[in-house]
Amino acid sequence: MYAEDDFIPLSAMQHMAFCPRQCALIHVEQVWSENRLTAEGRLMHERAHEEGGESRGDVRIARAVMLRSFRLGLVGMADVVEFHRLEDGSWQPFPVEYKHGKPKSDNCDKVQLCAQAICLEEMLNIEIPCGALFYGKTHHRLDVAFDENLRQETESIARQTHELIASGRTPPPVYEKRCESCSLLEGCLPKKMQKKRSVKAYLSRMLRDI
Repeated sequence: MYAEDDFIPLSAMQHMAFCPRQCALIHVEQVWSENRLTAEGRLMHERAHEEGGESRGDVRIARAVMLRSFRLGLVGMADVVEFHRLEDGSWQPFPVEYKHGKPKSDNCDKVQLCAQAICLEEMLNIEIPCGALFYGKTHHRLDVAFDENLRQETESIARQTHELIASGRTPPPVYEKRCESCSLLEGCLPKKMQKKRSVKAYLSRMLRDI
């Protein structure tokens, strides 16, 4: 269990799963840079939050739902939580997270959504089997099952994120193709920084061999 003073943002989970260095730059060094993709994504979230709640038959829609988990030490906001009426008359929560782009090859978005579900489960004392990611580029939902593997990955990343932020250290850069879509690319400079580290390591090895 975590104290409220030790809570970290839910969004940090997605940053950590995408890139630990990005997570540290944002949540340790307080670095942020907006590009076209992040601006469009921010506007999508704002529109989702401003539309307000509504009912559609057996579905009730709540927007901008505040979430927290003492067990994982998380706090944040769900874009949308749908409540689906079941046959017994009860309501099943179904979190929906809005993303600007398209489905990713890794689990970073799924981890963020699963963390939201875990928060809701703790708050409502209910099991949530699935949710969805809505991608603006494809205009389609991707259903996500919160199976045991995803839950374990989510809890592991929550622990890693707490440890990273508590350490106050920023990991060294590792350039990958996905770096090109990161809004922090110009500040992170993964190619240049990685090259500098490679040269430094080479010189250190040479000096040790003398």
